[in-house]
Amino acid sequence: MGTPALLLFLVIALAAKSGCRGHHEAPSLWQSPLRFSADSAFKIALFADLHYGENAWTDWGPAQDDNSDRVMSAVLDMEIPDFVIYLGDVITANNLPIANATLYWDRALSSTRSRGIPWCSVFGNHDDAPFEWPSEWFSAAGIPQVICPPANISFSDGEVDDAALSDCNFKGTTRVKLISAEINDNGLSYSISGPTNLWPSVSNYVLQVSSSKDPKLPAVFLYFLDSGGGSYPEVVSNAQAEWFLRQSLKINPDASIPEIIFWHIPSTAYKKVAPMPIFGIHKPCVGSINKERVAPQEAEWGIMDMFVDRPSIKAVFAGHNHGLDWCCPYKNLWLCFARHTGYGGYGDWPRGSRILSMTEQPFSIESWIRMEDGTKHSHVILSS
Repeated sequence: MGTPALLLFLVIALAAKSGCRGHHEAPSLWQSPLRFSADSAFKIALFADLHYGENAWTDWGPAQDDNSDRVMSAVLDMEIPDFVIYLGDVITANNLPIANATLYWDRALSSTRSRGIPWCSVFGNHDDAPFEWPSEWFSAAGIPQVICPPANISFSDGEVDDAALSDCNFKGTTRVKLISAEINDNGLSYSISGPTNLWPSVSNYVLQVSSSKDPKLPAVFLYFLDSGGGSYPEVVSNAQAEWFLRQSLKINPDASIPEIIFWHIPSTAYKKVAPMPIFGIHKPCVGSINKERVAPQEAEWGIMDMFVDRPSIKAVFAGHNHGLDWCCPYKNLWLCFARHTGYGGYGDWPRGSRILSMTEQPFSIESWIRMEDGTKHSHVILSS
């Protein structure tokens, strides 16, 4: 590993933390409720497919992480959102031969955290993927010097013992460990480690955005579902679908409160509405890039039928496909892709972020893409 890559470990580990709390099944009681502003507005920025840690042993990899920092900082400063959602593939775990991938996860959160903006995250297929040995490591050049901090290393005094950086772990960091570290070390994180009976999926939870008039009065529900991949198949299970149904009927029995869904890998329903690849995007779909075919979940176990049956669900948002950023109507709701935000991952399309802007009374949701260079495009009304 070159000097820039080693220095990156130090920068990550020395990054400032914000707040501290223990493992929980719901946001801590002392946290401020997510809430519409006095002028009835709530804005969300989606950061999708950041892929921190890609080719971490090269000089190129850390440079891409620097670029991703720049994209998020630009979007946050231009849009000033009330909330950020990390929509999966926060890291490229299959490129990380280190014992504690939470160091890279923490780096990905830093732009949002440093601005005091709350956030949450959902897992993608690369976040806990096992390390993939690069074939070039077995060429004449041989395996590079890979220096990795162990899981229990402390950087609190700003100094690192060279002997402590000698061992690597090629097993990856589990979903539970990743989300637990995020929750425990960040008072601004609203992520939740979901019901254990849904294992191996982890990031299954619902957040309430409250009314501007009363913090106890729900104005919209945000659902997060772990779409798998990495350490297990790319699926949303029947158990997850049944969990969603129970939760929605419990907290929103008459479906009178709007609901929005977030997951990383799109469902097979996306293929049914997808514009023909390469041929552009035409109404009623709205977007700017359509450069590949939808790569959906491996199987669907009833959850899209549940979504369609609930008039309260307005839209579903996914990442995963870097070359797609469209929204298309599907029956009584919208299916949308985010925008590839990170410089890690495949594709050379310009980076940006999908923005969601909601109003409370009357409820409406609109969306657009904010690019790294400041341009704005693909505006669409999703509540019509």
